[in-house]
Amino acid sequence: MWLWALLPVCLAVFGTVGIWTVFAVAVTNGSVNLTEGFPYISQCGTYNPQSCLFSQICNICSVLALWIVVIRFQQVRDFGNHGKANIASIVLGFISSLGISLIGNFQQSVLMNIHLLGAFLAFFIGLAYFWVQLFLTYRAQPSQNRCCVGAARTTCCILCTILVIVMAVLHNTGHPSGAAVCEWALVMLFFCLFGLFAAEFRHIDCHQLTVQKQALGHGHSPATLEMNGCVG
Repeated sequence: MWLWALLPVCLAVFGTVGIWTVFAVAVTNGSVNLTEGFPYISQCGTYNPQSCLFSQICNICSVLALWIVVIRFQQVRDFGNHGKANIASIVLGFISSLGISLIGNFQQSVLMNIHLLGAFLAFFIGLAYFWVQLFLTYRAQPSQNRCCVGAARTTCCILCTILVIVMAVLHNTGHPSGAAVCEWALVMLFFCLFGLFAAEFRHIDCHQLTVQKQALGHGHSPATLEMNGCVG
């Protein structure tokens, strides 16, 4: 069903619009000065009022990302491809989603060490997650769009890897503006990678949640609540 395909698209659109809105607010109120160099995303979201917006955007993106991670894990599992790669994907996905939340809630002007930890988890562990997903693209169903999705995911993963390396080198060699440009490009590609899950999620056909399937005893009848939606 196409309904579930909207979830990764919503994350990609919301995240992209959100962080560029933070950038626009920061430039408008003078929190960052573009004549001094291009800012990191975190610099744009450090000061009020955009810091509040930045925190909310990161928290919402973290929840949506975690939801996508869980659904994709279950989808691969339901198609009979539940191996070590799929387990690794949900572990990496959980950790990287936590990193997104840390970035937004522990800003660099308050707790730099925790903020940097969040950035490491979001970028490096997140990149590892997408490489695992690339592997699963060619190992797991559904495969109707494998050629297109696989090629797009491969391209994005390679570009992300290059950007992470270049960003780290530029940052450590005293070129913050170049590193910041790499960071913005990296985040845009991450949103694209999340958006690509729409191709797999459109094949989801059912979701079932059961509460209290067995009776509690004492002569009580089973109490069952089933909710049919879509997870595959």
